[in-house]
This record gives sequence, structure tokens and C-alpha cells, in this order.
Amino acid sequence: MNPETVVTALCGLAILVGVAGTVIPVLPGSILIGLSLLAWALWGGAGTTGWVVFGVGLVFVLAGMAASAVLTGRKLKQHSIPSRSVMVGIVFGVVGVFIIPVVGLFVGFAAGLLLSELQRTRVVSTAVASSWAALKATGLGMIVEFGLACLAASTWVIGLWVASAA
Repeated sequence: MNPETVVTALCGLAILVGVAGTVIPVLPGSILIGLSLLAWALWGGAGTTGWVVFGVGLVFVLAGMAASAVLTGRKLKQHSIPSRSVMVGIVFGVVGVFIIPVVGLFVGFAAGLLLSELQRTRVVSTAVASSWAALKATGLGMIVEFGLACLAASTWVIGLWVASAA
């Protein structure tokens, strides 16, 4: 097994983890995909194809990260949800990972968000409505970033096919 094959296999695995990381926040996401594409361009032995794949894939990665941040931020601002509530949700999500295996992150995030909004608004129906809006905004951002991460991964697969055919 030559070094290029090892690099290609490791990059493929890292890209797969990166795509999963756009949906599972505990794993590294889009940044790992970008670094993997760069590593493949440098050491994967694909030559010019590797650099084209890196460039195109990086555009998808950066677009996904930016779109996720902008869409989520805009929706949160639209519903007047403060960053503090989101941060409390993140802290509860991290704690939830250790309390409830597999789904603890999502349950903890939702619970923390709801509790923070309940403390802020003092009205259950308002807290539920704003928490639901924040969850939808976060989900929308994740879906967009996931889709663009999949496009970056597909670019790598196509580049791999082109490089192996050459």
C-alpha cells in the first residue's frame, strides 16, 4: 500500500466524519472536510485534480458554514432570542450527552433553551414559542450546512474517480 492510498483512505474517513459532524455537533464538521481536502491535494497524489477538488470543495464548505451562521442568526434575531439562551442550551446539551446516551445533546439543548427562555420571559407559552423558533432556526442552519458538506464530499468522490482514471 503506497502513501497516497493511505492519505486518500484517511481523507475519505475524515470527510465522512466531517459530514456527520455538521449534524452531530460533538464531532468536527465542515472545517475537518476543508482540512481533509487540503491534505488530499497536498499528499494524495492527484496533482492538479486534487487542487481543483480542494478549491471547489472549499467553496462548498465555506458557503455552508456562512449560510448556517447567517440563516440561524437572522432567524434568532427575527424572534428576539438572545445569545444567552442559545449558550445555556449548548451547555445543557453538553451535559445531556453524558446523562442520556445518543440523544442527550438534542434533549439537553432543547431543555436548556426552554429553561433559559422561561427565565427570561416568565410566560410558558412565550418561552415554548421562542424555544421552538430557535430550534427550527438551528435545524435549518444544520440542514443547509449538511447539504453543502455533502456537495463538498461528492466533489472529492468525483475528483477521486477522475484522478484514478487518469
